[in-house]
Amino acid sequence: MPDRGGGPTGPRIRVGRPSRRVRTLLMTLGVLAVLAMAFVMFAGFWTDWLWYRSVHYSSVFTTTLWTKIGLFAVFGLLMAGAVGLNIWLAHRLRPPLSAMSLEQQSLDRYRMSIAPYKKWVLLAITALVGLIAGASATGQWRTWLMWVNGVPFGQKDPQFKMDVSFYAFDLPWYRFLLGFGFAAAVLSLIAAALTHYLYGGLRITSPGARATGAATGHLSVLLGVFVSLKAVAYWLDRYGLAVKSSDFKATGNWTGLRYVDANAYLPAKTILFCIAVICALLFFATLWRRTWQLPVIGFGLMVLSAILIGGLYPAIVQKFQVQPNEQAKESPYIKKNIDATREAYGIDSAKPEDYEGKGNPQRKAQQREAATSAASYRVVDSNVVSPAFQQLQQERKYYQFPATLDVDRYTGSDGKPQDTVIGLRELNITGIPKSNWINDHFTYTHGYGAISAKGTSVITDPNQGTVGSPDFTEAGMPTKGQLGKYEQRIYYGEKTEQYSIVGGPQKELDYEASVGPTKYTSYQGKSGVSLSNPLNRAAYAVAFSEPQILYSGAVGEGSRILYNRTPKERVEAVAPWLTIDGDAYPAVVDGRIQWIVDAYTTTNGYPYASRTTLGDTTTDSLTTNQRAVVAQQNQVNYIRNSVKATVDAYDGSVKLFQWDTEDPVLKTWMKAFPGTVKSKADISPALKAHLRYPQDMFKVQRELLTRYHVTEPEQFYSGSDAWQVPDDPTNKDTSAVPPYYLSLKMPGESAQKFSLTTTFTPAGRPNLGAFMAVDADATSKGYGSIRLLRVTSTVQGPTQVQSELNGVPEVATFVRDLRGTDSDIEYGNLLTVPLDGGFLYIEPVYARGGSANYPLLKKVAVAYGGGKPVFKDSLTEALDAVFAQEGAEPPPTTTPPTPPGDGTTKPPPATGDAALKGAIADVLKAHQDAEAALAKTPKDWEAYGRAQEQLDAALARLNAAQGKPSPSPSP
Repeated sequence: MPDRGGGPTGPRIRVGRPSRRVRTLLMTLGVLAVLAMAFVMFAGFWTDWLWYRSVHYSSVFTTTLWTKIGLFAVFGLLMAGAVGLNIWLAHRLRPPLSAMSLEQQSLDRYRMSIAPYKKWVLLAITALVGLIAGASATGQWRTWLMWVNGVPFGQKDPQFKMDVSFYAFDLPWYRFLLGFGFAAAVLSLIAAALTHYLYGGLRITSPGARATGAATGHLSVLLGVFVSLKAVAYWLDRYGLAVKSSDFKATGNWTGLRYVDANAYLPAKTILFCIAVICALLFFATLWRRTWQLPVIGFGLMVLSAILIGGLYPAIVQKFQVQPNEQAKESPYIKKNIDATREAYGIDSAKPEDYEGKGNPQRKAQQREAATSAASYRVVDSNVVSPAFQQLQQERKYYQFPATLDVDRYTGSDGKPQDTVIGLRELNITGIPKSNWINDHFTYTHGYGAISAKGTSVITDPNQGTVGSPDFTEAGMPTKGQLGKYEQRIYYGEKTEQYSIVGGPQKELDYEASVGPTKYTSYQGKSGVSLSNPLNRAAYAVAFSEPQILYSGAVGEGSRILYNRTPKERVEAVAPWLTIDGDAYPAVVDGRIQWIVDAYTTTNGYPYASRTTLGDTTTDSLTTNQRAVVAQQNQVNYIRNSVKATVDAYDGSVKLFQWDTEDPVLKTWMKAFPGTVKSKADISPALKAHLRYPQDMFKVQRELLTRYHVTEPEQFYSGSDAWQVPDDPTNKDTSAVPPYYLSLKMPGESAQKFSLTTTFTPAGRPNLGAFMAVDADATSKGYGSIRLLRVTSTVQGPTQVQSELNGVPEVATFVRDLRGTDSDIEYGNLLTVPLDGGFLYIEPVYARGGSANYPLLKKVAVAYGGGKPVFKDSLTEALDAVFAQEGAEPPPTTTPPTPPGDGTTKPPPATGDAALKGAIADVLKAHQDAEAALAKTPKDWEAYGRAQEQLDAALARLNAAQGKPSPSPSP
């Protein structure tokens, strides 16, 4: 070993290879790093397997895993084999290098550097492209399973007479294979061309032939393969026209063939297919005719044909045949689109029924009808009263209720079904008195109890509670009431997103009663994954990045880890092929709290059916991240509520029930994942009583029905009868009004039904255009039947009713009085109910603030048949008042008596409609001035005082115009 520096007696520095000890240390560190990375990958796989096994859906995990592995292996090997074979073949076909050109001499050093490692280079290239291709193919596992398990729809498209399953299941897989083939051909062509160039088979700058005969033949075959695939693409494009999306000014988003597609694009694709086949044969012919002349001419002809036949000709047809008489030309294709869309979205039975909307002048019949139904109109808004549940039933800071409660049906004290507002008292991890790892994951592990209240009434007796607060039918800690005895612990819920470790040495806090000692418990359920095994503990310590799971004394024999705890998350995991509704809701069934989750099967391959974007269509004024639809594919043109799923709030068990027994998409997935979906007959009567029509499905259907309620092509094209979903008049945001669950009796029906309802307005106008209701009761024979009432007269829409209500003098007085108590007004759901030929609008009005910092139902506003809204203390009073004014005779005029005094008389106050309208306008103006004064910074109290004086004077004029005594002035 050489010495560097120093003299005979100076220091000597030994330079050489590292010592054996250093090499051993480096090798050990390298091995440990590889093992650590391998264990991290293993931990993810192992914890997933353990979770699926714990919920008894291990077949979903294994089916998905083996499908991905199979696709990775097959397509990875195919791509690697195609590229590797062509590199090897190009190397074998290389010319002798004895007489190299200057160009090839410059490449010689590259050949010399590769020569010793060419096998390894070949393996590296093929492995790289194989890994990339295989990884890309794993994302097509759904496409593969749908193709191999596809079930016929039993319906054929109107153009090609192919079963719908061809477009939904087969065509996507064929397109993937085609795309893979193109990628393999292009990569093989590039790899072969580079290899030929490196070894002299291709020349760029050297004189003479640009390619050897072998290189010419090899590359021509690859080009022939590419052009052959293009021919297949042209042929598949013919069928793709049936599911192609395009913009059509008459309908907006359009799917399927139009006139120009059927009469120009379709024949053009057929002609281009033939040209591509001929061009491919010319490329293959170069194996015998070592010349590029004919293939190049053929390829140029194909490109030119694609421009002229595939682009220019359809444009000419559209310009000179379609546009001059577009309605007549497009009508047959519009009809196909209408029929397919209505079938694909399950709205084919929804046909508008004419409904006047003004109401019958025989108000006594209306009054009797309204009085009979009043007890069923839901005046308690589940979107507003959550703070009341929170204030009155939270019990401890570490509990919480969802911001939007749910509406369900339970048997009332009278033995009849009753609309009920319900919410679960779930765990709120941010409210724990002292947050640390033990408290967050071991001590505070679950919520406790279901709280419910009547949906049709509130407390009216001060002796029973605060007037206007919810009338609870199940309350307390533990809860008691009409729900009976049930398991109240909630380990799985919408708000339960953190993991918990239960069942081990560490006790859990069960609940703190208002009287008595704190209760503790230990989880007795079978859900979760056991942590008794050291391997499991190590895997979860890595997967959750929490080393304490591995060594903490709080984890021991019997410990189980609970995670993936939200109902939507669990259903999506065990059925990754389903689209999950945004609103999971709880129900007490057979002594257990069950989360009910609606799930959909979808596809975007239904021919001629227009597509919709689920994320946009299902958004309304109440949609949050928590309530957003979980979509496998956002763009769909077919949807069915095929599965009803349940998640047990205590043990987390997930059950999937087949609901739509005819859906071919569900049948396909049931073939792919046998045994995962239970039969519809397995749904118990107790559970079925709580199933309902899902909101997201309803919102998709109502959005489609804004246009597709029209079935005549000419009228559809003109758009003269288009509707729109109105904005929520009770919300400041410009978001769609949400649908409402409500028990009502539709025209022609003898009994009330639990329904999901919405309204429509004509496009661009605020008046009421139509009313839609679907039978939402799963126990009803008519479940899912849609009724559409088309309004044939001019009736105020929701926004107009809300605006007119804001102008009612009693509302101004109510708002003014609230200001003095530091309270504010909050409007509830504006319900629309068809009644005796007219529409009854009902809106609860809440006051929030003051001594009770939660919404209290104070007033109910009611309007009917275009009449003036009334504003009363209860629904019964409001109904009496609104029907009393319907068709009522004006009071008789009498001469006022001479007032006592000096014998002189003052002119009576102005009366009549003009005076009434003027007084109302003055009240609103004074109220607006007062609001503006309070909105200033700092507040303009002087202007506020003037506005109050003007308001008092205006109210006095208003009462005088109505013949009422003047109110006392504001303090």
